[in-house]
Amino acid sequence: MDCIVIGIAGGSGSGKSTFTNKLRDLYGDKVTVIYHDNYYRRNDHLSLEERSKINYDHPDSLETDMLVEHIKMLKRGESVLGPVYDYTVHNRKDEKIEIRPNKIILLEGIMVLQNPELRKLLDIKIYVEADADERILRRLTRDVKERGRDIDSVINQYLQSVKPMHYIYVEPTRATADIVINSGKNPVAFDLVRTKIDSLLQEQQM
Repeated sequence: MDCIVIGIAGGSGSGKSTFTNKLRDLYGDKVTVIYHDNYYRRNDHLSLEERSKINYDHPDSLETDMLVEHIKMLKRGESVLGPVYDYTVHNRKDEKIEIRPNKIILLEGIMVLQNPELRKLLDIKIYVEADADERILRRLTRDVKERGRDIDSVINQYLQSVKPMHYIYVEPTRATADIVINSGKNPVAFDLVRTKIDSLLQEQQM
């Protein structure tokens, strides 16, 4: 099956989800969204306390090899059963979600551009950047309101792993992007990406 795979990377709280949601709203049922976060490794052998101390901002915390295989299957027109991650317990759920192939696949995550094998599968590579202060404030709001975290744990995690790992593993991937945008609400950047997607969709129909 012909499909366009778009990687949307950038620091935590940079506006990736905002940009992803705008594209999903625009293209509707032509879009399938995959979140790299769902591919955090399963750690049933660890206690909740031990799982809470894992460095989730290091590439090794993610089962990206599985994601690569899933993207390849989707490109072949095959459905896959993807994992589902539960942030409140720092572990995968037992349930899986069916991911079906589609015209456009949006792949979102802070390290979507970090893995070379995954990058090769992307037709458009986007990096969303934002000021560090904006990113921590957005992350704090999201984690407390949407993920049931307490403020102290979010701040500690940011200082101990999120911030240093960002500069080691996330920010360098900016250089591999086809398009770099400042915030997920940039209308000019959105129009640019939309034009490119429309062009690729037209090529598929020829």
